Amino acid sequence: MRLPYLLLLTTLSLAAQNQELGLLLGNLRGIDSPKLGSGTALQANYAIRLASAGPLKVFGGVNFLANPQRKVTSANPVVIRDVATIYLTPELKVKLGERRLQPYAFLGAGLAVYEHSNLTTGGSPNPGPRTTNTGTFTYGGGADVRVIRWFALRGELRDNYSGAPVYNIPAGKQHNVSITGGFVLRWGH
Repeated sequence: MRLPYLLLLTTLSLAAQNQELGLLLGNLRGIDSPKLGSGTALQANYAIRLASAGPLKVFGGVNFLANPQRKVTSANPVVIRDVATIYLTPELKVKLGERRLQPYAFLGAGLAVYEHSNLTTGGSPNPGPRTTNTGTFTYGGGADVRVIRWFALRGELRDNYSGAPVYNIPAGKQHNVSITGGFVLRWGH
């Protein structure tokens, strides 16, 4: 009988805290890998306030960033033709300000998933794996511009530093930088 009450209290406690859900759209590009082109960045993030001290707020959350396809260009015919990407990263965010403009910075680590093309740039079947998973370290910053109490506009610059896709040639870690913009829904007190 105590479990339903505990669940209700936990739910009410979470609902009373500041929470936010951001939906963003932008561009993702590989910086250290000139052979990996740019593509659309589809991003969603959820955060809940963990602590605050005056205008400084600390949030814990999770970010999801996906890209359906980035083309790979190379003169080497064994290199994959394209790659799709997902980054899933728990993170801590520090936000400043209670006014209309609220800049923030974040830091986190999680998982990068790369799905490789079936064909190489030379047109033959890809001899490498179809997917690969690797760790990723994410960091960056942005700003929210409050429109009304529960709605804000957001702009963000993010770097997911991760292992590279399996290009079928040697490759090290790479920076995957996204520039996105969108909106944030907020609730709680």
